[in-house]
Amino acid sequence: MSHSSKGAIYMAAAANLLIAVAKFGGAAITGSAAMMSEGIHSLVDTGNQGLLLLGLRLSVREPDERHPLGYGKETYFWSFLVAVMIFGLGAGVSIWEGVDKILHPHALDVHVVATFGGFDVRTYHVVFSILVIAIVLEGAAFRTAYLTFRAQHPDMPLVKAVRSSKDPTVFVILFEDSAALLGLVVACVGIAAAYWLEMPVLDGLASVMIGLILAVTAFMLAVECKGLLIGESANAQSRKMIADMVAAIPGILKVNEIITLHHGPQSLMVCVSVDFEDKVTSPQVEAAVSRLESEIRAAIPEVSKVFIEAQSWTGHQTLLEQARAAEEGEGAEHPG
Repeated sequence: MSHSSKGAIYMAAAANLLIAVAKFGGAAITGSAAMMSEGIHSLVDTGNQGLLLLGLRLSVREPDERHPLGYGKETYFWSFLVAVMIFGLGAGVSIWEGVDKILHPHALDVHVVATFGGFDVRTYHVVFSILVIAIVLEGAAFRTAYLTFRAQHPDMPLVKAVRSSKDPTVFVILFEDSAALLGLVVACVGIAAAYWLEMPVLDGLASVMIGLILAVTAFMLAVECKGLLIGESANAQSRKMIADMVAAIPGILKVNEIITLHHGPQSLMVCVSVDFEDKVTSPQVEAAVSRLESEIRAAIPEVSKVFIEAQSWTGHQTLLEQARAAEEGEGAEHPG
């Protein structure tokens, strides 16, 4: 994990903590459900950044006997847990708070908080000041996360970059900050409408909409993190580089199979099965294997493990057919 990526997490955590305190203060003086939802949202986000930092810390532990490929997937697990937290706490509580306000509407407080130079500062002045400051702070955090993410994927469309990224920490922050900014806009509109039209039910409706925004965000994050947890291959560019390097090794008759699997953002396992020409001697095979492993590691720094297998094409195909037959047999025994 680069220093800039951690910087994006720290920036988001600091902004969310300050915003959460301010939002809860605004909710206390007005009784706004939307403001309370926003406070809960920011508090959950602050906790989420802590989980991401915990995942990063645990992921850098050295491989051991129980985990010979290392702990890189700690990052994926804690990122997935963040999505669960957003859905369960952020979205769930916001929707519940909004529904309660819709079913039991009460007018938002408009009392005078202070007077300066003959100007009465009322509760809604405080609330909208908090929301504006929150938008500025969230915007700064979003900008940091966006620039960090684009630096990792400079020449790729945003959606494609998210789908191909193997580092969930930055795009989790990016999704969170996007949802936070959208939620703040909804809160501004809902609270303003509730005050202007004297319809407190609109405040509750804004809280429900904030919850739905968080639910959609959580679902999208969960889908992306699920793929990483199950195991994703290297990106297309890295796979092509590996295939080209294998093809360039003299003495290889056919490439049986190339498998790549990420065990963390900076931990990639590469498995290569090749059929060498019959005239190639054992020392030549050993030299070719050493050369190929060295070239792969040099070209793709995140490669942590390389396994190269010398096997005939027919032997490899026979084993694949036997494995498929075994799987079909198990499926027939357990049709459910």
